[in-house]
Amino acid sequence: MRVRGGRLDLLGDPETWRRDLLAQGLVELPVNGIIGARAGLLPGLPGDPADRLIVATALEGHRLLTADRRILDWPGKLSRIDARE
Repeated sequence: MRVRGGRLDLLGDPETWRRDLLAQGLVELPVNGIIGARAGLLPGLPGDPADRLIVATALEGHRLLTADRRILDWPGKLSRIDARE
């Protein structure tokens, strides 16, 4: 949606981009009911439901690479890397 809306520029189509990242070792993480419930209960995290699911997934012990200012500014205990740098 962000590619179609002009808010994200990828060097190719999203399916090829995903396949290449997986080939380089990226691991996809499933979203389950526990993550969904946690996403709805995150205190002080504004934003859309997708952002909440992303943060709730990362809270399972993963490091999150993001350029999203709202997630980077969120005071919760989250291992994150600022992708804007």
